[in-house]
Amino acid sequence: MEDDTKKWLYWAIPAVVAVAIGVALYYGRSHRQAEQASQAPAVSVPETPTPAAEPPVRNPLGETPPPKPLPPLAESDPPLQESLGSVFGRALDPFLVPKNIVRHTVVTIDNLPRKKTAVQMWPVKPIGGELAATGEGEEITLSDANYARYEPVIKILQNTDTAQIATLYKQYYPLFQEAYVSLGYPNGYFNDRLVEVIDHLLATPEVTGPIKLKRPSVNFVYADAALEELSAGQKTLIRMGSANAAVVKAKLRELRSAIAKQEAAAN
Repeated sequence: MEDDTKKWLYWAIPAVVAVAIGVALYYGRSHRQAEQASQAPAVSVPETPTPAAEPPVRNPLGETPPPKPLPPLAESDPPLQESLGSVFGRALDPFLVPKNIVRHTVVTIDNLPRKKTAVQMWPVKPIGGELAATGEGEEITLSDANYARYEPVIKILQNTDTAQIATLYKQYYPLFQEAYVSLGYPNGYFNDRLVEVIDHLLATPEVTGPIKLKRPSVNFVYADAALEELSAGQKTLIRMGSANAAVVKAKLRELRSAIAKQEAAAN
């Protein structure tokens, strides 16, 4: 659980509204053992490494030239915000942090399968309010009142045309790729990472009953150790409630279908 109980109430990122396991795709260098002459004395022969293999692209987006030249990454916020407005209207304005949108989206997606995410790097504002719990002692549960906080975001998601989001993503993809490489993945392909993160989120376990909590110190944690060990992204889906999570997962499946060539593994 995050350090501050307010961090329980994050919602899914705009890319999830459009639309965050694993590591960047790398291949190590292979080496060949030099042969030694059978009669010659043992001599240390330097190994000759083969060139580093390029990681295979599993989910290529194909050629999607933008209708007009893209701005530099550092100058992409105004045009991207305008493009988001063409899809969401003004509905996204209260939630979007209109600064470094591409970079923050890429960082957040990459971090969703990890235990924690950097709050200052989220491209959206956290939903306000304190964590609501019911009960006391050994019978504390997460209150249903928390789920209602996500309703404005869920409504935006339900009204979003996934095809429009996929088109916008493909149009700006070179900038997403540039931002991903700058994170330290020189051979990485961001669309593969996005599909990987979507699959991770779709694998979030269903929690149908009351979610039990405990408070060993100042902050609440899940009483179920298996839930407490989930990633930041999966915890976000659980905290918003099973009904809201089902809406998010449905949109994620639609987005995955639009951007992925590989079939999703059974969840």
